[in-house]
Amino acid sequence: MKIILTHEVSGLGTAGDVVDVKDGYARNYLVPRGFAIRWTKGGEKDVEQIRRGRKIREIATIEQANEVKGQLEGVNVKLAVRAGDAGRLFGSVTPADVASAIKAAGGPDVDKRRVELGSPIKTLGAHQISVRLHAEVVAKLGVEVVAA
Repeated sequence: MKIILTHEVSGLGTAGDVVDVKDGYARNYLVPRGFAIRWTKGGEKDVEQIRRGRKIREIATIEQANEVKGQLEGVNVKLAVRAGDAGRLFGSVTPADVASAIKAAGGPDVDKRRVELGSPIKTLGAHQISVRLHAEVVAKLGVEVVAA
């Protein structure tokens, strides 16, 4: 099935790309979650609009990405969340939570879709996360999750 990606999907492509995937993957995962739309002849107009939006948001050069990486790695991020007595969280920390905590700590504005947690954060303490700034630049960042 031909689809148009609306978000970056690791291993598949970036927003605005037209890709061919298995029908079930598109129907059951990509389209319901809003990562893609079905390809149509009229959808080609959408592709241009998605690409223009991506160019505005994305970090264009590796130099810019390295500059933002330096800013990110110099920020101490603390995230206050509700937790039980045993140190388990009520829910989990999301990429949006991390992105807003980075901004609140004085760091650069980071798109939540660029934050990669690896595994869900469900306990208090120090955790390592990655922020994919560019295809070749990934910033490693320490996040301290504390009880609110």
